[in-house]
Amino acid sequence: MLKETFTALLQHYAAGNNLANELWNEIEQSYSAQSRHYHTLKHLDNLLQQLTEVKPDIKHWDTILFTLYYHDIVYNAAKSDNEEKSAELAVKRMNLVSASPEVIERCKNQILATKQHVENADPDTNYFLDADLSILGQPWEVYADYYKNVRKEYSIYPALIYNPGRKKVLRHFLTMDRIFKTDHFFRKFDQPARQNLQKEIDLL
Repeated sequence: MLKETFTALLQHYAAGNNLANELWNEIEQSYSAQSRHYHTLKHLDNLLQQLTEVKPDIKHWDTILFTLYYHDIVYNAAKSDNEEKSAELAVKRMNLVSASPEVIERCKNQILATKQHVENADPDTNYFLDADLSILGQPWEVYADYYKNVRKEYSIYPALIYNPGRKKVLRHFLTMDRIFKTDHFFRKFDQPARQNLQKEIDLL
């Protein structure tokens, strides 16, 4: 479904079959890197499912799809500029297929918004941010796989460093009035997300 959706997206732009295949292969290889355990194609697939549920409420669907495929295309747990690098690559690839300046700018801003996950003035961006965090509100077994896979991605750091940093992130979410900005995702995931976050803190 991911490949088919991406190929269909590029049909709206100046991308022949060869270019579409090249760009998909780059996405597939990036998200299938051995260093990745959570930020994988499975993550993209979940995002697509979550966002498809609210597609009627999203104003710029093409932009959301470009953001979905490119928001984590550059991912290195030892670096703090993944969002910036991902946005930079997304801009290059969207220029390659002759996407409009408006689509490119919206996509770039959405990718950069995933760095802080704070409420955005753009409703589409809030839907994307909420979908990106939807893993937090999944059943505990799914959530447990998520946090264990995130730990694998940060395996270069010993527990002495990782655990306090992870707790800080989890507690930050718990201090928010609303983890999820949109009503749809708030109703669906906010309460179970809080339970999962607290449970992980207790286990650290």
